[in-house]
Amino acid sequence: MISLSGIRLWVMPTPTRNWTPTHGDPYRTVPYRPARMPAAESLARAAELRARMDERRTVRQFSTDAVPEQVVKDAIACAATAPSGAHQQPWTFVLVKDAEVRRRIRRAAEEEEHRSYAGRLGEEWLAALRPLGTDEVKPHLTDAPALIVVFQQRYWLGPDGAKRKHYYVDESVGIAVGMLLSALHLSGLAALVHTPSPMRFLGEVLGRPVNEKAFAVIPVGYPAADCEVPDLVRKSLDQVMVEL
Repeated sequence: MISLSGIRLWVMPTPTRNWTPTHGDPYRTVPYRPARMPAAESLARAAELRARMDERRTVRQFSTDAVPEQVVKDAIACAATAPSGAHQQPWTFVLVKDAEVRRRIRRAAEEEEHRSYAGRLGEEWLAALRPLGTDEVKPHLTDAPALIVVFQQRYWLGPDGAKRKHYYVDESVGIAVGMLLSALHLSGLAALVHTPSPMRFLGEVLGRPVNEKAFAVIPVGYPAADCEVPDLVRKSLDQVMVEL
């Protein structure tokens, strides 16, 4: 049990063991008996998390100050607890701290972004981006002290060398990225989801295997002292939820 601003959180101990892909193994179970949280504490926890998550903003102006590396690694570990199709966990998180590698990523990303903003995106997409103030210049890729490049594993190789398909890859990796952003924000760090298109250069720069496809680049750090964000309003709960 740990505390979050005075609210106790129940944490199930997780056994540490290596995981390897399996194919056709028999169904097995283990006991799952989490302690039931009292309703009053559950309500308080939910209200605090709702308020804290409402403070999350996408940041494009980062301080170059270093961040605690273990905080970032713990956030990645949280993301890796996400549910996935057939429990195949089809993701790889590449933590990039090296300044030269980040410069290479920025150069390649800006080349692609230049083509996109010069006309590849189309006017409708550019009009949708205009309120966000984005352009082809991406200083966050080198200002932020760390990048998390998320790759989706389209397939894996079995012991016999045969390709084994992963299922619901987009959905699984998307959920993991959402959990990653939440973990980073709740740990006091800012982040941005950057998806230059196409992203093939990321696999080349980072030397990833052919079964991995780049999903997103996530700069991580503290907001710059003069950071500003677009004046945006989120939809209200009654606009996004249907209750039957």
